[in-house]
Amino acid sequence: MVGSILGQGIQLREYAVEVEENLRQVELESIQDYMKESDNLVSLHAQIRECDTILTQMESLLGGFQADLGSISSEIKNLQEQSMSMGIKLKNRKVAEAKLAKFLEEVVVPPNMIDTIVDGEVNEEYVNVLMVLSKKLKYVAENVGSKDSLAMEDVIPEFEKLRSKAVYKAREFLMQKLYALKRPKTNIQILQQNVLLKYKYVATFLQDHGHEVYPEVRAAYVDTMNKVLSVHFRSYILALEKLQLDIVTANDLLGVEDLGTRSTGLFSRPREPLKNRGAVFALGNRAFVLKDVDGPAIIPHIAESSNQKFPYEVLFRSLHKLLMDTATSEYLFCTSFFGEDGIFNEIFSGSFAVIEEHTNAVLPNCFDAIGLLLMIRLTNEHKLIMWNRRIPSLDSYFDKLVLVLWPRFKMVFDMHLSSLRTANPRALWEDDVRPHYVTRRYAEFAASLLHLTIKYGDGQLDLNLERLRVAIDDLLVKLSRMFRQQKQQTTFLINNYDLVLSVLKEAGTDGGKTQQQFEELLKGSTTVFVEEELREHFGALIAFVKTRAGEDSGTSNAQPIKLEEVEPLVKDFAVRWKTAIEVMHKDVITSFSNFVCGMEILRAALTQLLLYYTRLSDSLKRVGGGAALGKDVVSISSIMHEIKKYSRTF
Repeated sequence: MVGSILGQGIQLREYAVEVEENLRQVELESIQDYMKESDNLVSLHAQIRECDTILTQMESLLGGFQADLGSISSEIKNLQEQSMSMGIKLKNRKVAEAKLAKFLEEVVVPPNMIDTIVDGEVNEEYVNVLMVLSKKLKYVAENVGSKDSLAMEDVIPEFEKLRSKAVYKAREFLMQKLYALKRPKTNIQILQQNVLLKYKYVATFLQDHGHEVYPEVRAAYVDTMNKVLSVHFRSYILALEKLQLDIVTANDLLGVEDLGTRSTGLFSRPREPLKNRGAVFALGNRAFVLKDVDGPAIIPHIAESSNQKFPYEVLFRSLHKLLMDTATSEYLFCTSFFGEDGIFNEIFSGSFAVIEEHTNAVLPNCFDAIGLLLMIRLTNEHKLIMWNRRIPSLDSYFDKLVLVLWPRFKMVFDMHLSSLRTANPRALWEDDVRPHYVTRRYAEFAASLLHLTIKYGDGQLDLNLERLRVAIDDLLVKLSRMFRQQKQQTTFLINNYDLVLSVLKEAGTDGGKTQQQFEELLKGSTTVFVEEELREHFGALIAFVKTRAGEDSGTSNAQPIKLEEVEPLVKDFAVRWKTAIEVMHKDVITSFSNFVCGMEILRAALTQLLLYYTRLSDSLKRVGGGAALGKDVVSISSIMHEIKKYSRTF
């Protein structure tokens, strides 16, 4: 504003005078307006004073209200404190009432409970009363502070009397039931399941409150079952021994003379007649015992009435089937009735001793390697069955049994191995190129062991089988050298190798390294025989082909083949090749016991002959004047036709 005034060129003093004049004029006008409104202002003043009076009265009234509210708040706070105090008292009284009610419930002895324990018969009701008494006795024992009460002092003697009476009656009841286990023809499992387990709390009561008599009851059960089971297993073993079929004796070894030419010792048990000499080494149907491993045990009197006889491994399976079932039942009963499994070994100590005594008596006279290996496999299967049942009670027994069976098997196996290594070829030799009976024994024996090894995979047994294979191979070579002619020696080896392979394949198992080794031996001997056979009929031709037909005419040292060298060979072959093949065919038929093997060898011989003659024919192309022999050369197709003719007989 000042800047505007200065910009207009007006003097400040003049402007100030003008403003002052205007203010005076406005003031006069305002006074006039105030004077006009004087009546209204007086009325407004009166109204304000009237409102002030009313507000003063309201202030006084609200002050009273405030005082009343403060009093009410104090009363509410007092009531809250009283309510909290009453709540705490009520809670304490409820806790005290609950404890007192619990105390009264536990220490009060109802008359009917006293009557039942003192005069009642041990039955299901009696067991229920024992549970109540046990609960009261535990309460008294655990709440030591309550013993200072007069009520507790009054009832403790009564509780002790009831405990003594209950312990006495429980002991008498259990002893009576345990005595029933000793009675002949008692079904122990039915008595355990239907009687003892039904009243197992009686034993639990003694275990908790009858420390002076519980060991006696426990010892009585252990002693009773130990004797009962020992007698039971001893009787069963004696009954099984009457059913034993002896297959093998100490003299039944691989490398001994023919089984049919020997008689047993004076005191040896007579063996069942066998259909063939190799049956003692063949697995046959004996492997069925592994499929029926968890089948029912043999009932001796039924088997004896039908004149049944069994190899020892069948009796072994039956005995251990009974042991497993009995052990399973007893283990489950002991853990349920006594609440512990440590009692099992005490109960079965006698049974284990009886079975071990039997085993120790049988094994030294057992020379059946197949039976021993079957027993080892059965033991492994039995251990697996018990593992599936979740019953560990027989683990240590089976482990110990395996440690006994393996050394015996190894000893018998070594006897067979030693019999082959120390065999006298002159005593065993038969002037016959057919398979030797020792070879059949070995083949059956090896096939049996391989069959029992596949599922389990035993590296040590594989090593022993390799040692056995080397021993039989050495013996066969020694026997073959007893023949004067090389051809007979080779024929003898082929027949024996083929027999081993045939038996291994018939067994339906993977012969593994053993089969592979004999296949290689058979292949090598077949090659030797083919050369011997061809040399016998076409010796000159073979000699020419090997010495002259292979020479390279381009070399400096090579001498050209002359017509007079080849002509006799070609004409001789043309004249008698068919006859020679016929003779070879008859020779093979009569030399090899296995027709299939013989025809394979004949085919190999004819194929080799074709190769030799082909090389001779190729040599004619390098001979001067060789074309003149064309009429005497037998065509390759003619030889092939003849080979196919004999192949069709295969």
